[in-house]
Amino acid sequence: MLCKGLVGSLDLVSIHLASRQRLFSFLSLAWGFVADVDIESEKYRHVGAIRFLMGTLVRLASLRVYQGRLAYLPFKEVPKPSKGNIKTNQLPSTPQHPSLCSSLPCRLIPNTSPNQNSRHNCNSTNSNHNTISNSSNNAITTKRPETQSDGKTRALVDSLLPGLDQPVPESWTVVKEEDFVLVLAIYQSHLAEDLWTVPGALADDGMIHLFYVTAGISRPALLRLFLAMEKGAHLACGCPHLVYEKVKALRLEPISPQGMITVDGETVEYGPVQAQIHPGLARLIYG
Repeated sequence: MLCKGLVGSLDLVSIHLASRQRLFSFLSLAWGFVADVDIESEKYRHVGAIRFLMGTLVRLASLRVYQGRLAYLPFKEVPKPSKGNIKTNQLPSTPQHPSLCSSLPCRLIPNTSPNQNSRHNCNSTNSNHNTISNSSNNAITTKRPETQSDGKTRALVDSLLPGLDQPVPESWTVVKEEDFVLVLAIYQSHLAEDLWTVPGALADDGMIHLFYVTAGISRPALLRLFLAMEKGAHLACGCPHLVYEKVKALRLEPISPQGMITVDGETVEYGPVQAQIHPGLARLIYG
């Protein structure tokens, strides 16, 4: 896998909890139905992947409605320039016989100085990243925080997030509804192997894909949404209770005294939470 040198960018989301704990997430933030099914189906883990179907059916039988407040900062898409306005620059010619180093991953890092040799570039590439292995046998490499001239590490700032005790800025959208069946913020195309949640989403598209389902949806309609999600067709169902938004940041404030919030499938502190995306903060090595 390393010899292939397939390295891509991966967005990470900075999440703040009421206890001032800060987490970094690569997959999702969930509240309501999705979080309930994920955690409550742990008791069926011995049956394999079908545990999620069993958990879904159990939760549908006793569907819950959660009260809370939701706000988000919309993602403004930059219009793509027309083809006629795109100027192409000629790339420097490459040697007919590439060196051994040019076939390794370090070729992805351009040599900015003609006096630096390929070996130096390989070493500097390895020293600029930390590597973390995850359960799917891929590797996520995170950029090291920038270092100031005095040698102190510069902390990553969530510039879009006010304090949790402060109101959201006027540029944010506050959702009028306060009764929800689920809220799901996801930053990848798939929530699970068989749940194509965001068709067309990329690991580095720089946005949070926010879904929420409001109260009033029937059990059969909710089941149809999840069945359609297997083929990525849930957005075409025309369900009036399903809302999808592309956002850069969000805040969720549960009002219901009981419930579960999950980050990347793990339970976290229940209470107000807010999040902001950081595009390309990590590196993903894939094969």
